[in-house]
Amino acid sequence: MPAPAIVTRFAPSPTGSLHKGHAYSALLTDSFARERGGRFLLRIEDIDPTRCTVENTAGIFQDLAWLGLEWETPVRHQSNHRDDFTAATAGLATRGLLYPCFCTRNDILREIERAGYAPHGSEGPLYPGICRRLSSDERDSRLAAGHPHALRLDLGKALQETGSDLIWHDAFHGPQPARPELLGDAVLVRKDIGTSYHLAVVHDDAFQGISDIIRGVDLFEATHLHRVLQALLGYPVPTYDHHPLLTDAQGNRLAKRDRAITLKSLRESGTTPKDLRKELGFP
Repeated sequence: MPAPAIVTRFAPSPTGSLHKGHAYSALLTDSFARERGGRFLLRIEDIDPTRCTVENTAGIFQDLAWLGLEWETPVRHQSNHRDDFTAATAGLATRGLLYPCFCTRNDILREIERAGYAPHGSEGPLYPGICRRLSSDERDSRLAAGHPHALRLDLGKALQETGSDLIWHDAFHGPQPARPELLGDAVLVRKDIGTSYHLAVVHDDAFQGISDIIRGVDLFEATHLHRVLQALLGYPVPTYDHHPLLTDAQGNRLAKRDRAITLKSLRESGTTPKDLRKELGFP
């Protein structure tokens, strides 16, 4: 039997400029594919029009080309495929696995304060289930009135379908029993953009036939939820490699929001692709 085809992807969100951490992840993903005779895809995860810009997208292409990377075309831009995500959502809704959430952030904080405690996950305090407990009449009334709402996964109902013995494999950390309770009743459809990172990324990885997902360890906990979505939607399960994050001289992770040194600024200061590749451990 021939070995399964290797397909990898680098999937940045154009909410800012790429930095060294992005370069490391992209180079790692590309080298993994090349060493195994596989394919390297670039995907632009631009589902949030309030934060993603055409200029940042153009910068991503320029930065990766400067690094010497090559990718297949056409590049998938998530913003062009919202109907795909809507269809996946509709299937889950028909099965009663989603519920509308009318809560604002203040509503959630007040409920947490009232309860005196809330479990925490990678994205902060877990949703305390306010709208899951609404009566069907109350939900229908609010929907009929046009109240803005997100759609959350009813994790309890989801696990009744999938069972609680789901596994995924991480090349760096080994076999992982899925623990979706780390994210609780996650939002799968945001009220402002009509989908979410979790739903869009799981759909597109399956649609594009991604066999190996190489990304930072900051997304490790999200994979527990992604494994449940894969089971619910009948998608194949990739192998994951959550690599350590690059840090600055003070030990802080490199991040766009902290104004990490960008690839553009390195390029303009005279750093060559060879210099950066060598610094990051690539030929």
